[in-house]
Amino acid sequence: MLTIDRAILDAIVAHARRDHPDEACGVVAGPIGSDRPVRHIPMDNAARSMTFYEFDSMEQLRVWREMDDRDEEPVVIYHSHTATEAFPSRTDISFAGEPGAHYLLVSTREPDSEEIRSFRIVDGEVTEEPVEVRDGTIESMELMPHGA
Repeated sequence: MLTIDRAILDAIVAHARRDHPDEACGVVAGPIGSDRPVRHIPMDNAARSMTFYEFDSMEQLRVWREMDDRDEEPVVIYHSHTATEAFPSRTDISFAGEPGAHYLLVSTREPDSEEIRSFRIVDGEVTEEPVEVRDGTIESMELMPHGA
């Protein structure tokens, strides 16, 4: 089960709405081994696509190094689907490289509502899991400008 604070989930949905019609993507970091998502890190979709997301390789390297420095790991990896349901595509499954992460999908195909679902993806096997939303606070990360 994914347990996530309402403020973080709201920030993820806002990011998905802001980037629509392109897919949005990012991670929520947490202390290593805690399974506790606490720090929202919105990222750029380098593909700038309505049907595909791809982390910018330099941004991803910077974010993953920062997580290492803070003794964190990616607890949630999220992206949006803009015209389909919140279910991993074959491409999503093939690129799922963090077996310990929750893969959160947000569908923004309906303008007035969101479909939010979470999955574990390990060795190509997809397992949906419940999402428990709790009230809480958010620690948002402002990334340094590229090249800084």
